[in-house]
Amino acid sequence: MTTFPFRQVDVFGAGPLAGNPVAVVHDADAWGEAQMAAFARWTNLSETTFLLPATDPDADYRVRIWTPGGELPFAGHPTLGTAHAWLEAGGVPAGEDVVQECGVGLVTVARTADGLAFAGPPLRRSGPVSDDDLGRVLRGLRIGADDVVDAAWVDNGPGWVGVRLVDAASVLAVEPDLAAFEGLHVGLVGSYTPGESDADVEVRAFVPDIGVPEDPVTGSLNAGLGQWLAGSVLPAGYVASQGTVLGRRGRVRVRRADDGVVWVGGSTVTTVHGEVTL
Repeated sequence: MTTFPFRQVDVFGAGPLAGNPVAVVHDADAWGEAQMAAFARWTNLSETTFLLPATDPDADYRVRIWTPGGELPFAGHPTLGTAHAWLEAGGVPAGEDVVQECGVGLVTVARTADGLAFAGPPLRRSGPVSDDDLGRVLRGLRIGADDVVDAAWVDNGPGWVGVRLVDAASVLAVEPDLAAFEGLHVGLVGSYTPGESDADVEVRAFVPDIGVPEDPVTGSLNAGLGQWLAGSVLPAGYVASQGTVLGRRGRVRVRRADDGVVWVGGSTVTTVHGEVTL
C-alpha cells in the first residue's frame, strides 16, 4: 500500500461549498491510466487530476485530467484547482506565472489580486453549427429554433457547442433530455438585465456522455464563450453565474485583454486535505 498527498479544491465558488470541487492527487508518477480512471470514477466528481513532473522545459508541472467517463485534454476548473493545490503544497513557478502542461499544450495561470486566472487556450473548433448538429442540440434542450439567438462551436478541448438564449431566465428554465445530445457537449448562456443579478450572464453545461449530466461550474466552457462573445455581444469583462439549478453559486470572472487573450478566474479554496492510500 502506498500513500499519496491529496487535496480537494472548491473552484469558482461565491462562498463555502458553492463552486465545483476537483480532486487533486499529488506525486502521481506511479499511477497508471487504469488506476487514474478507476479513482476518477470513485470520486465521482466532474474531474479528478493527477500531478506529474513536467516533460516540457517551459512548464512547471504536468497534469492529467479525468472525468468519470474518461480523460480530457483540457478543463478549466481543474486547471485552477490543480494550480492552487500545487502552489499550496510548496510549488514555486519558474517565472511570474504558473505554466501548466496538459493535453492541449501549455496553459498559463496568473496569480492576481482576485485569485487565480487561466488564459483560455486557442479554440480547436469555432464557427457555425450545422443544421444537423443544431437539430440535435434543440432536441436535447427541448427547445425550439426560435428560442436560440445564436450558436457556434467554442471547442478548446472538451468539444463545446455554445448556444446563446434570449435571456438568463430561459437558460434556467431548460429541462434537457440528456440522451438526445448523442455525444454533443452543450453550453448555454443568456444575459441578465442590469440590476437583476450580481452576475451579467447565466451559464449551464451539459456533458452526459462522460458521466457529468450537468457540470456545476465550467472553466473551459466559460473560456470558449468568452472567446466567442466577450468584447462584442458581451462586455470585454463580465461575471458569469453557473450552478444555480444545482444549488451551487458559482461565479466566473471572464476578461478579454487588449491583446485578445481571454482570461478566466475565480475563487479556489481547499476543502479536503489528506492522503490517498492504494
